[in-house]
Amino acid sequence: MRVHVADHPLITHKLTVLRDVNTPSPVFRALVEELMTLLAYEGTRGVRVEPVEIQTPVSPTTGVRIAEPRPLIVPILRAGLGMLEGMTKLVPTAEVGFLGMARNEETLEPTTYAERLPDDLTGRQCFVLDPMLATGGSLAAAIEFLLKRGATDVTAICILAAPEGLAFIEKELEGHDVTVVLGAVDERLNEHGYIVPGLGDAGDRLYGTV
Repeated sequence: MRVHVADHPLITHKLTVLRDVNTPSPVFRALVEELMTLLAYEGTRGVRVEPVEIQTPVSPTTGVRIAEPRPLIVPILRAGLGMLEGMTKLVPTAEVGFLGMARNEETLEPTTYAERLPDDLTGRQCFVLDPMLATGGSLAAAIEFLLKRGATDVTAICILAAPEGLAFIEKELEGHDVTVVLGAVDERLNEHGYIVPGLGDAGDRLYGTV
């Protein structure tokens, strides 16, 4: 497993505002989208491309375009939806699938309640979006779901992670081609499985508690 922490002043600045309990939901949503675009830039460094011949106003030249099969973006519902637009702005030709996963707040175990994905992901580059890598259970389950359908190249993009979650992902997905791109690695998890200092429940802050 490869871990890349995107250490950039703009990311740190936006994260600081995102963490603030006084940041209202509309600003929170806008910041998540902006952060996602910055993180997606780092996360797509290995996106597959193929050569293409074009004509400029001056002469013919060879450039590149996103290769087939197109990348697949998979936000984990519901909080991952807040990251989707920031990713698709950067890679508009990508396809989008959805995976609904929820964490039992007592056992902290993930369950899958919905999915909208191709049955065969052989040869596809997959980008999984989830704001918080806390215990790692939901993200590991989501990546395993994709691997079982044939994906061999998976990148997870998260805003924050806890060391415990990173360790869990590395253990659970040992031997697989997985990259994790992060805005920051925080101190720890608390007794309720929340990242400290973190930013609270990303889904609630994006969309409310309903």
